[in-house]
Amino acid sequence: MVRLGVDLGGTNIAVGIVDENYKLVHKDSVPTEAQRAPEAIVDDIAMLCRRVLADQNIPLTEVGGIGIAAPGTINSRDGYVEYANNLPFKHFPIAPLLRERIGGDIPVFVENDANAAAWGEAVAGAAKGTDNSVMITLGTGVGGGIIIDGKVYSGFNGAGGELGHMVIVKDGAPCSCGRCGCWEAYSSATALIRMTQEKLDECAAAGRKTVMTELVAKKGRVNGRTAFDGMRAGDEAAREVVDTYLSYLACGLANMINIFQPEILSIGGGVSGEGQSLIDALLPLIRKECYGGSTVKSTEIRIAQLGNDAGIVGAAVLGL
Repeated sequence: MVRLGVDLGGTNIAVGIVDENYKLVHKDSVPTEAQRAPEAIVDDIAMLCRRVLADQNIPLTEVGGIGIAAPGTINSRDGYVEYANNLPFKHFPIAPLLRERIGGDIPVFVENDANAAAWGEAVAGAAKGTDNSVMITLGTGVGGGIIIDGKVYSGFNGAGGELGHMVIVKDGAPCSCGRCGCWEAYSSATALIRMTQEKLDECAAAGRKTVMTELVAKKGRVNGRTAFDGMRAGDEAAREVVDTYLSYLACGLANMINIFQPEILSIGGGVSGEGQSLIDALLPLIRKECYGGSTVKSTEIRIAQLGNDAGIVGAAVLGL
C-alpha cells in the first residue's frame, strides 16, 4: 500500500506518493489560485491525486490513506480548516469533501502544515525513532511543530504550536501577527534580511566598508545568505549581523528546550541551508541558557532532513 500527501499552500498545491518505507517516490503540483471557491481547490486536489497515481500506474485500491497539510487553524478530529489567512477557508470540511471527491473508503486526514512537517521529520527524518521532538522552520516566518509521546500537539482548539509568536523582546520589533517582539520578528529569514539591510545602511552612513555591499551588487538584492557569506569572507560588519541574529535564534531555541525537553530539536527552512556550521555556532549559545545545565541529558539539535518535502511526507503518514 502507498499513501498520498497533499501540501496545500497559498501559491501551489503539491501531491506526492509515499511508499511503505516513508519515501517520496513521485510528486506533481498545480497552482492553487487561492482566490477561487474552496470547493474548486478541493476539486484540483482530487484531480492531482488521481494524476500522480496514474503516472505511476497505481490503482486507487492500493492507497491506504490521504493526508492534507494545510495552513491555518485545523480541526483534525473532524477534518476541518477552521481558518486560513491566505486561503478562502472558514470552518471548511476539507477532509470529508476530498474523501467524497476521491470516492471509495480511503481515510482522509488534515493537519496544520507546520505540524505535518514536524510529523514527517519525526516519522522519516531527523527525529526518526523518537517520541518527543520539536521542529522549527526558519523562512518568511518562524514556524514549528511539536511531537509529544508520538503524537502531534496542537492544543485543545487546533491553534497550538505557533512557536514563532512567543515574545522574546518586550515591546520589540512589530510582527505580522500584530504583537511586538515575537521570535519570528528576530529569527526568521525575513528578520535576517532586515538586520542585514540595517547594517548596510549603518555602514554607508558611517563610511565603513563592508564586503556585503559587493555581494548585494552581484545578487541584485539582500538575501538570507548575504551576512553569512560576508562573515565567511572575513567581513566584520557581516559577523556583527550574524552574531546578533544567532543570539536571538538561540534564545528562542533554548526556550523550546526548557519548555518541552525534546529528544531532538530539528531546524528546517531556508536558513537551515547553512548546515552543520549553523548548529555548531548555536550550540554554545543554547547550552548556557538551558535549564539544568550539564546535570540533565541534553536535547540533540539537528538540521531537518526532508526539506521542502516534509509537509508531503508528514501529511501522507497522518493517522499512522
